[in-house]
Amino acid sequence: MGNALKDEMSDLDERLMKVLATQERPKRASAFSSTMTFGWRAWLKLKYVPEQLMDVTVFPIMFLLMFTYLFGGAIAGSTADYLQFLLPGILAMTVVTITMYTGMELNNDISKGIFDRFRSLPIWRPSVLVGMLLMDTARYTIASTIMIGLGLMMGFRPGGGIVGVVLAVALLVAFSFSLSWLWTTLGLILRTEKSLMGVSMMVLFPLTFVSNVFVDPETLPSWLQAFVEVNPISLLVTAVRGLMHGTATLAEVGWVILALVILLVIFAPLTMYLYRKKS
Repeated sequence: MGNALKDEMSDLDERLMKVLATQERPKRASAFSSTMTFGWRAWLKLKYVPEQLMDVTVFPIMFLLMFTYLFGGAIAGSTADYLQFLLPGILAMTVVTITMYTGMELNNDISKGIFDRFRSLPIWRPSVLVGMLLMDTARYTIASTIMIGLGLMMGFRPGGGIVGVVLAVALLVAFSFSLSWLWTTLGLILRTEKSLMGVSMMVLFPLTFVSNVFVDPETLPSWLQAFVEVNPISLLVTAVRGLMHGTATLAEVGWVILALVILLVIFAPLTMYLYRKKS
């Protein structure tokens, strides 16, 4: 009787395997495919929750109008003249500021448990993060396009022409992509979105305001000029402003490229290490 039961179970297993094995197992998704999938996921979140685009639509417009017409006359004597100086700086400040939302989005996925589900999938591990970051570069480009378009309507006239503007935006997006890795690192370390926002604002607020975004550093006290000159945001603004107006030097652009490479080399591997070790 025992042998009959074994034969019956063996026959059942064989039939079950035939049912389950009617098709070949799907091939593992390539790194490119999985990365694009997670980028598309980030895009769908914007599609169904469009108010998330306020940081790249409403805020840039508000900042440009407010600072131009509130401070232009007092600082430069003319809002038209001040706009030529201010727009590249406000553009850099706005795009750099919204990079922190990458880390906040990752932190939100962790708190909801989605993060653990992604890590269990048979995919290229970095694709989850790289897909999010690539989608963020689209957001940075949207913000840049809106601000430059508004600036042109207000009277902004870049001396570097279309080529200079495109190069400036490309450099800004590349720097912002690199900076986003810092926030993904913190997003994996800090436990809540609010704590991440607090830390990011504590870092970004002094860097963006104590810079050459709003005023020429020559008007500042000597001790403050020393900080402004080495401030990475100032280096970025100088290069973006120079490219837009056709006055950029190779050294100015080179310092920004060096800074973004350092950010990538340090924080991209650190993020992936924390991503693998996250429990």
